[in-house]
Amino acid sequence: MYEVLKARLNQGKKTVSFPKEKPVLPLHFRGKPAVEPSFCDAGCEACASACPTGAIRPENKKISFDLGRCLFCTDCQEACPKHLIKFTNEYRLASRKREDLFMRDNEMVLADALDKKMRKIFGRSLKLRQVSAGGCNGCEADTNVLTTIVYDLGRFGIQFVASPRHADGLLITGPVTDNMKLALQKTYEAVPAPKIVIVVGACAISGGPFIDHPEVHNGASGIVPVDLFIPGCPPHPVTILDGLLRLMGKIEK
Repeated sequence: MYEVLKARLNQGKKTVSFPKEKPVLPLHFRGKPAVEPSFCDAGCEACASACPTGAIRPENKKISFDLGRCLFCTDCQEACPKHLIKFTNEYRLASRKREDLFMRDNEMVLADALDKKMRKIFGRSLKLRQVSAGGCNGCEADTNVLTTIVYDLGRFGIQFVASPRHADGLLITGPVTDNMKLALQKTYEAVPAPKIVIVVGACAISGGPFIDHPEVHNGASGIVPVDLFIPGCPPHPVTILDGLLRLMGKIEK
């Protein structure tokens, strides 16, 4: 028993202090992309041509990013002849509206909280049923990590449940394959009202690398109403957690 207690003391505290403290991110973490606009010649379109999902659009001699399509793959960064595109360590990426994921002048609109009535219902306790609608297991894995001792999702009152009938909403990953469309619709219908829907990852937002494939539905928003979009491929666990806490009103900045 003494050796067990000694080992536990030596390990120290494992749970991260986020959101009280800024997260420690991996050295090669790829967050929000940024363009040096004062030197960029949007007419060259090398970055737009290199993007596998059409996430980059030259507009009025400027470059705009659709973070809902972005795979954070660095193809655009490598294609830029002037090396003006870089991926920053900005992990805050979640938005409430699909159009807010369109980033212009390196700015985007971060998610705000649910309205007062919904926060009263879900602000202290949020039960989610996770639905993998054809995902590759990348977003699913980073979502599952949130339940470990490192992130301890339960301390914020957020839990994943086994049945949609016990849930307050859905957390959806994957591009929604044709085979999963009906299952997603039935799962959504089984959640008692009022309910919320959160989509995680480029696939669930726009179809990701499978966009416009005949066997996918380009994400969940065409099937069910969505309350929170969390981009990434896959998004870092801190990015997912940040979005969830913003939705519940626990982070405002």
